[in-house]
Amino acid sequence: MRGATFLFWLTAAIVCGTPSASAQAASAPVVQPGAPGTPSRTLPPTTTGKVPERSPADVEFMQGMIMHHGQAVEMTGLIPTHTDNTELQMLGARISRSQAEEMKFMQRWLLARGEPVSMAMPGMPEMDRHGQPMHAMPGMLTAEQMAALRQAQGAEFDRLFLAGMIQHHNGALTMVQELFDTPGAGQDADLFEFATDADNSQRAEIKIMQNMLKEKP
Repeated sequence: MRGATFLFWLTAAIVCGTPSASAQAASAPVVQPGAPGTPSRTLPPTTTGKVPERSPADVEFMQGMIMHHGQAVEMTGLIPTHTDNTELQMLGARISRSQAEEMKFMQRWLLARGEPVSMAMPGMPEMDRHGQPMHAMPGMLTAEQMAALRQAQGAEFDRLFLAGMIQHHNGALTMVQELFDTPGAGQDADLFEFATDADNSQRAEIKIMQNMLKEKP
C-alpha cells in the first residue's frame, strides 16, 4: 500500500512538473535513421507516422494461402487409411494441425478487414472474383497427382506423399517470396509475422521430409 501511495505522488509530481505529453510530442525532434553507411536526419516536429495501407497483394496472398493450405490438410487426411508408417503419421498430424490453425488465422485476418476469405467467385469455384479462370497456387498437386496419392498404399503412398508435400511446401515458399517482392506488400505487422513464421516452419519440414525420402528404398 505504501508503494502504491508513493507511486501515486511520484506520478502526480511528474505530471505537474513536466509539460504535457502532447506538448512534448510537438517539440520533440523526429529522427529518421539513415540507410547503412549514411547519417540519420532530423525531420520537422510536425512529422507524423502513417500506417501503410493494405495492399491488394496482401489480400490475394491470404486468400491463395487458405486454398493452398486446404490441399495440404486434404493430403494429410489420407494418411491414417493409407499407411502404417508411424513417423509419417506423426509428421502428417503436425502439418495438419499447424495448417488448420493457420487457415483460421488467415480467415480472421481477412474478415477483420472486410475481405472475402475465398478468391473464388461465389457459386463458381472455377472462376476468380475478376471472372477469370482460377489458377493453381504454386506447388499445388495436380488432379492426377492427387488421384495417384489416393490410390496408393503403404510404401508407395509414403513416397508419393513426401514428394508431393515437398513440392507443396516449396510452392508456399514461392508465394511468400512473391509477396515480399511486391512493392508495398507485406507491411502489415500481423501478415509479415505470419508469412515469416510460415516460411521458416515449412523450410524446416522440407528438410525433414527430404531426409525421410532418402531413407526410402
